[in-house]
Amino acid sequence: MKRVVVTGIGMITAVGNDANTSFKNIINGECGIDIIKLFDPSRLSATIAGEVKNFDPETVMDAKEVKKADRFIHLGLKAAEEAMADADFKESDNIDFERFGISAGSGIGGLPNIEKNSIILETKGPKRISPFFIPSSLSNMLGGFVSIKYGLQGPNLACVTACAAGTHSITEAFKTIILGGADRMMAVSAESAICEVGIGGFASMKALSTRNEEPKKASRPFDANRDGFIMGEGAACLILEEYEAAKKRGAKIYGEIVGIGESGDANHITSPVVSGPLRAMKAALNMAKERCGSDFKVDYVNAHGTSTPANDKNETEALKTLFNGKENCPPVSSTKGQTGHCLGAAGGIEAVISLMAMEQGVLPPTINYETPDLENGCDLDYIPNKARKTTITTVMSNSFGFGGTNGVVIFKKI
Repeated sequence: MKRVVVTGIGMITAVGNDANTSFKNIINGECGIDIIKLFDPSRLSATIAGEVKNFDPETVMDAKEVKKADRFIHLGLKAAEEAMADADFKESDNIDFERFGISAGSGIGGLPNIEKNSIILETKGPKRISPFFIPSSLSNMLGGFVSIKYGLQGPNLACVTACAAGTHSITEAFKTIILGGADRMMAVSAESAICEVGIGGFASMKALSTRNEEPKKASRPFDANRDGFIMGEGAACLILEEYEAAKKRGAKIYGEIVGIGESGDANHITSPVVSGPLRAMKAALNMAKERCGSDFKVDYVNAHGTSTPANDKNETEALKTLFNGKENCPPVSSTKGQTGHCLGAAGGIEAVISLMAMEQGVLPPTINYETPDLENGCDLDYIPNKARKTTITTVMSNSFGFGGTNGVVIFKKI
């Protein structure tokens, strides 16, 4: 079977506008969550979010083109630009762009533009709706804009699987290469749904934390006093290549994808269960054992870890079942305390974090972990509050989404 490796990475988050800055601040326990500034949140019950700061879309698009794309596309272009530069393709590499595709992921797409143009329709009439409204809002336009910028003529795919979309963009890219559909794939995911209808919608579900007076402490995965997730925004990009093609051009390799897992809960559109995520993790681990040997072990898990009461409890139980008990579980952390929950971009961002953790030999902390939730069985090593230096050769990254859609990816150092 073909081998697939990662040769370029990029990300933009609430704690940094590039991968290195974001990762450094995540490792240092910095939190990017604060009072919302993208709009006036004063009439909402949740007024905080993890916003990207000091980002100018004109750094990645011509000024006249910016209005043709929603903010999630701007962020995706930024992450893609960094990843392509990191992959360091040279003219002498003779890249076949007909064999270079893209797999994009976004949970909601251009929600701010949908909100904006709905208001225009109601207040000014249909003739005032922007002609750029539809193409700027469609989730697959992330892949469209990015593929045009870089001339990627291979498969052009889009995953719209809620909070699993970022991970699914990676697994779909992986499968495309494995099946011979491309030699190289860009897996890019982006989300920017911090608008009044976005925050208001999640707030009406009672899914968001209302710890508005303490924004830096509001997202607290696995802590007994967690009360919901915090919306984040951002983007990530991974360049995937068939191993022999990457080796031939002398590319830097961050890691190899050795396991993927996907499953459906088939239970409830918004309430998570244990069995669905567990099946996805089992599938990924079984694939890794088939490809690497039956003694394959996971050194670190970047958890979905949303800071909601149900998810954190269920994910912990699934991990304990997967690894045959608490004592056999590797260290686990959630980095959403630093970035917020970036929805469809979360899986991509957390995959990049996992790869960088493996490369640099440091486990990211779960910040704001103050009170263990022993009552609900949340008793694993969550790497509380402080990063930990150690040798890491394998990492697992989990993503679970509304609709009961789950995605897991396992990376191994080469």
